[in-house]
Amino acid sequence: MSAFRDALRELPDAVFADLLESDDGYLLVVDLPGVTAETAELRVEKGRLSIEARRAKDLPPEFRYVRENRSLFLDSEIPLPPDATGAGATARMKRGVLEIELPKRDVAPERTIPIEDVDA
Repeated sequence: MSAFRDALRELPDAVFADLLESDDGYLLVVDLPGVTAETAELRVEKGRLSIEARRAKDLPPEFRYVRENRSLFLDSEIPLPPDATGAGATARMKRGVLEIELPKRDVAPERTIPIEDVDA
């Protein structure tokens, strides 16, 4: 999971994210002001979470930019913890806050492994 935490540290300075863990999964909360569910896309591929988001800037007609620092786009890839899976993942966006729930993979149940006697 340290790679996941390290990747969150590498998000642009304007993006704030929290990572929470339960027995059953992970919850990633990302602040994306100006982004809506329609302007964001999430994918899980090869153990990585890809976030692509676009925000709109509403500029009042009587104003012009003196300084512009807020990026219109966010493209980020975050490695998932080894026990996280995209299967059954859910996401919701509310007022520019994206919440992504990633379930943990099922742990294989303990069982006895039979040993075949090949000398007999």
